[in-house]
Amino acid sequence: MLNALSDLHITVPTTIQEKAFPVIMSGRDVVGVAQTGTGKTIAYLLPCLRQWKFSKEKAPTVLIVVPTRELVLQVVDDVEQLTKYMNVRVAGVFGGVNMIQQTPLILKGIDILVATPGRLLDFALNGSLKLRLIKRFIIDEVDEMLNLGFRPQLIRIIDLLPAKRQNLMFSATITDELKLFIADFFTDPLEIEAARTGTPLVNIKQAAIKVPNFNTKINLLKFLLQAHAELSKVLVFVSTKKLADDVYEKISVLFPNQVGIIHSNKSQNFRLESFRAFNANELRVLIATDLVARGLDFDDISHVINFDIPEIPENYMHRIGRTGRADKKGVAIAFVTKNDKEMLTSIEALMQCKVGLMKMPDEVEISALLTDDELPKIVMKNALPNLPKPVESGPAFHEKKDKNKKVNQKIRRPEAMRIKYGKPKTRGEKKL
Repeated sequence: MLNALSDLHITVPTTIQEKAFPVIMSGRDVVGVAQTGTGKTIAYLLPCLRQWKFSKEKAPTVLIVVPTRELVLQVVDDVEQLTKYMNVRVAGVFGGVNMIQQTPLILKGIDILVATPGRLLDFALNGSLKLRLIKRFIIDEVDEMLNLGFRPQLIRIIDLLPAKRQNLMFSATITDELKLFIADFFTDPLEIEAARTGTPLVNIKQAAIKVPNFNTKINLLKFLLQAHAELSKVLVFVSTKKLADDVYEKISVLFPNQVGIIHSNKSQNFRLESFRAFNANELRVLIATDLVARGLDFDDISHVINFDIPEIPENYMHRIGRTGRADKKGVAIAFVTKNDKEMLTSIEALMQCKVGLMKMPDEVEISALLTDDELPKIVMKNALPNLPKPVESGPAFHEKKDKNKKVNQKIRRPEAMRIKYGKPKTRGEKKL
């Protein structure tokens, strides 16, 4: 492991790594709180690998659960780099692809399994995966996992695990829901806090530019990419998938083969290829939703541009945490409209510092053209006409005719004859 760390040029531990290593080595349950970019992955991988022992069993002994497919691949890659000189079998499984393709990874035997919750349950419930040997159960980005609605799957997974195990959980925030989850399933965990979300990173220079509308944002983004060569690797964050497509359509025309896009509506192969190309510096710009703001480790991002301000202040911190990693400098620029002022104030309150304002460059054209979403909504008065009062009427019922009434009454023959012929029927007695 020391040789592997040397190859990765990792010599000094980060705060969360230094605090977590001895506690995890002791076997105690741990809740690690640290914001994006502080080395949480290595903080739990190093002690787990340090305590790992060879086993002939095919079932895994370490289980790592993460929220997204991209994060599965990243953690698997980190494990492979750290175990370069070790005989450790690692595999990652996730949804979006056929289970048949991933089943051989499970059946041939693994020591460390990295998975998303849904696909993990698929293999566990169909009998392909045995969880009886799990000694360490790790949940990464657990606050995001709960936000995405994975709590039922996590509870189901925990029910399948052996009672005697070590639980490790790493999160950027501690919410009320997370506190309840910890109380229910963890045994006296020690909370280790390195840098809670909201602590501004000193190596990230932040700035905001006031813009009036979407088309002006596009003009500003084009200008920044054209006029500033130092924007060499830019991550552009937008709030919705539709907005991501709109920005990509307008920017990719001006910068062909330099712009990529990634969001949950894209196919698995497309997402993985965009992720690979951007990390390999084949793309200059990657347009993304908050899907990639959590956990994914991009190398050497020079700038993060918030094309719009996120509604949740913590998401702003996760976004800008993509740059300024590993003691490198980074820049985060936010495009702020009139409607974003309140959200920006919430972000500044969370960070307890102000985001400096930059002047709009004179070369940028201020567009007066509004998109359909920006046009003022005309609210029509919902005035219903006065309807006529319904006519009151009796029930839809009428008396049956006597012959149709069903009465449980015996009618003798003379009476029946009288009813039939209207007079008594005699047998023809002669009159005397």
